[in-house]
Amino acid sequence: MAAKPLAITLWQQPIVLYRDSQGQVIALEDRCPHRQVKLSEGTVAGDRLVCAYHGWQFAADGRCAHVPYLEPQQKLPTCALRRYPVQELDGFIWLFPGDEALAASRPPLGVPEWEHLNFIGSSAVIDVQAHYSFLIENLMDMYHGHLHGAAQVWANPVLADLQTDENQVFAHYDAESYYRIDKIWSATQLLIPALRKLHPEPLDVAYQYPHWVASLGDDFKLYCLFCPMDETRTRAYLLHFTSLGRFTKLHKTPLAVRRFFKTTFTNSASFVLRRLIREDVLMLEQEQQAFEAHPAYKGPELNRTLTAVQQLIRQQAAVAQEA
Repeated sequence: MAAKPLAITLWQQPIVLYRDSQGQVIALEDRCPHRQVKLSEGTVAGDRLVCAYHGWQFAADGRCAHVPYLEPQQKLPTCALRRYPVQELDGFIWLFPGDEALAASRPPLGVPEWEHLNFIGSSAVIDVQAHYSFLIENLMDMYHGHLHGAAQVWANPVLADLQTDENQVFAHYDAESYYRIDKIWSATQLLIPALRKLHPEPLDVAYQYPHWVASLGDDFKLYCLFCPMDETRTRAYLLHFTSLGRFTKLHKTPLAVRRFFKTTFTNSASFVLRRLIREDVLMLEQEQQAFEAHPAYKGPELNRTLTAVQQLIRQQAAVAQEA
């Protein structure tokens, strides 16, 4: 994160992120209580966030700490900004937007593969003008591979197990993978389709509220980290990791060599992710538009996994309304 404050929106909540003098991430309400302008337009001075309009300064706990033109007989305003629990983990900033008292009981999902030398990571951003539930359903739908053609990683999924609870839907498929990561030149399969050979691999996908996790055999791990902005805008981060677990000799090389190897090939699959995202976004935005035109319409659903996902989302929405 840059030295300048960063503005984000998380489910209708404007939030500003910045680093204090110790490099710690601070997350505050992105609203100066003086004139309601965005604090993310301002600057950082030491541990404080400075409003661009009149120079009011706010401490890391959200209190107003300084007003440049405060007269001797005046006291600092008692207004305070909401502070959000936030932490850095596995290369990402994880923010808890709910009741601060519950933050400790809701630990971040975590992405241990991000910095692990045995995994090569690629990432891409998803920005879609649609409700986040459409993206969740898309990710949990293992039968829409027809859309992606030659870019599809797996094929012929058959649902073998489906488990649900109040926080997740887990689905296990017997499937096939087009890729086998067992040679140094395996990466060329991305560029030369003729090298891809279907072979059996287990496929696991899970909606672990509010994110998505998947694995294809021992070679691939995927995440989608959700940052829904509002009812019709969703941002998410799609992560793809290739395991180097089959390369036993590689693991015996010096750490500097392994770091070089990881750095060199990081984001090598990003162009495939971006293609998948473009194709999915087109469908998701059409779904959103169709919903807005006919909100009462409910199409037939034959995918048991999606039926379970839809039911869980409705349950979570009902709980949120009662809270």
